[in-house]
Amino acid sequence: MVHDGLSVVERYSTLIYPERSIPAHISRITRINDAMVKDAPKFFEVAKKILDLTRDRIFVAHNVEFDFRFVQEEFKSFGYPFKRDKLCTVRLSKKLLPKRKSYSLGRLCESLGIPLLGAHRASSDAEATAQLFTYLMQLKSAHPVYKHQDLDTINTGRVAKIQEYILKKLPEVTGVYRFLNKNREIIYIGKSNNIRQRAIQHYNAKDKKTRRMIGEIYNVEWEETGSELIALLLESEEIKRFKPAFNRARKRDLFSYAIEAFSNEQKIVNLKIVPREDCKDPIRTFHTWISARSFLNQWFDEGIACPKYCGFFDHDGPCFNYQIKKCHGICCEKESIENYNHRLEEKISSEKSDKKDQIIKGTGRTKLEVSFVLLQNGKFAGYGFSHEDTFKEDMDFLLQRVIPYTYYPDADELITSYLKSLLRKSHADQNAEKENSSDN
Repeated sequence: MVHDGLSVVERYSTLIYPERSIPAHISRITRINDAMVKDAPKFFEVAKKILDLTRDRIFVAHNVEFDFRFVQEEFKSFGYPFKRDKLCTVRLSKKLLPKRKSYSLGRLCESLGIPLLGAHRASSDAEATAQLFTYLMQLKSAHPVYKHQDLDTINTGRVAKIQEYILKKLPEVTGVYRFLNKNREIIYIGKSNNIRQRAIQHYNAKDKKTRRMIGEIYNVEWEETGSELIALLLESEEIKRFKPAFNRARKRDLFSYAIEAFSNEQKIVNLKIVPREDCKDPIRTFHTWISARSFLNQWFDEGIACPKYCGFFDHDGPCFNYQIKKCHGICCEKESIENYNHRLEEKISSEKSDKKDQIIKGTGRTKLEVSFVLLQNGKFAGYGFSHEDTFKEDMDFLLQRVIPYTYYPDADELITSYLKSLLRKSHADQNAEKENSSDN
């Protein structure tokens, strides 16, 4: 039905043949069965009528998103993008009829004396909603605040207003963003190459956790980094520092375990998983004991280390890996101590060989700026920015321009993974270029 703001000026109602059987539970709710719709038109036969009735008008319903989605999906099934402005009488009722125990259509109609015959039937619900809307318009015209506001302003909820504010505020740049609650506490930290687009994805998400987060957002802060790597590092460091309620990854402060090497009485190099604080010279550090064990398992599979000399086999005779030909036999005197130690020490040295000074240059926040990430002895030392004309690949020069940060060991892992991903992308681009050349 068509409402002009004062009363209903046009009505149209029809059943639709759904081209399938009506589920029993739907029939119980609506009292519509297959026999009642067998001669009804299909949706596409009335689609033009619906378009004509709704064109340049606002789609009004009680819990409008629920009803609108059904109509929109039907149009979508034959490729038409049905778009209309929407107005929800639930939200409008909460503004103009505050402090009600229930805002269901049935309860509101009952309290206001609006007849609702055949609830859950589209025509009956529409008739009742139209009468409710008429009453709400009368209330609006006499309301000391809302009478001066248009319906769109009244009908827009807090979340929608904040969403509009945030999306206008955020730029399409690479950086880190922080969602804040009404107490200005950071509840989520993220990074993106386009932080405005990433915020849109949050608002469009359907999972319960994200919807709960959206309901708590009151503001946003953001920091442009120019460099994706710096955004990764800043995001990781801030998640650990602030521990936002809606972030799961990278909250842990410390790497709890490490692998260390030592020689036993036979001068055989042993490896051991130990608490990080007990290790002076770690080969590598890990969040969990399981991740450290998984790392050693790779060395076992490659035949580099023997499980017996890593604390995982305490029986006499050959270890299991020797039996499946993944161990060279140090455990049963089939390999010399010299050979075993040499191979293992080379691997340990290789693991530590990346620990050198390094400057990773990247894009800045403007066209005339460059970013840099520093590693000293293989350890993340900080990041910063410089004008491209004054930039020097000199550690002392750049250390004076490093932005203060709190170091966490997984920063080194982030840098390593990022550089590897760039290398993979470079190889993929080169291969693609070769294929294009050969095709030509």
